[in-house]
Amino acid sequence: MISIVDCGMGNLGSVRNMFNYIDVPSEVVSSVAAIEQAQKLILPGVGSWDHGLANLTRSGLREVLDHKVLTQKVPLLGICLGMQVLAESSQEGDLPGLGWIPGKVVRFGDDVLEQGLKIPHMGWNRVFSRRTNVLTDSLPDDPRFYFVHSFHFCCSDPSDVLMTSKHGSEFVCAVQRDNIYGVQFHPEKSHKFGLALMKSFSEL
Repeated sequence: MISIVDCGMGNLGSVRNMFNYIDVPSEVVSSVAAIEQAQKLILPGVGSWDHGLANLTRSGLREVLDHKVLTQKVPLLGICLGMQVLAESSQEGDLPGLGWIPGKVVRFGDDVLEQGLKIPHMGWNRVFSRRTNVLTDSLPDDPRFYFVHSFHFCCSDPSDVLMTSKHGSEFVCAVQRDNIYGVQFHPEKSHKFGLALMKSFSEL
């Protein structure tokens, strides 16, 4: 069973529909009791840094998520803002992040605009695996995912980088440390590539 965390910052319906499509049981959870029983967790997120983290704190779920992920080592996948909040801080806001993966979130620089590209980065982009991992090894050839974002994750430890993409310059689009995974793109909007990634996560 995949538990999709509802703390007011994610596109829950699309994520659950993807699991339904690949016949993987999933449920949307919003209580401490439900998360305490979780075997795998999805933390989806859209919107701004401070708003998302404030919602996470108000939900009362932060402490139980810390316990499930850091102590019990339950697999967790953060999506978009749900990936960014895994970091320690962000140029977008003032609140501290979860800090589960050391690093910070930064805005795309002026070099992107100088190359005639736009911020936010929107649309399909090719991604590149930087190391062997169950989530990347099962992807179809020439994997491409759908992005909508103005900020990206900068890892303090290069070994936490799982995949990169390019928008003006190379940026980190997926991270992984132990049982903690995060993707900047939207697998729920990325057709066969997203389906493959979500299926691999469900089989961890």
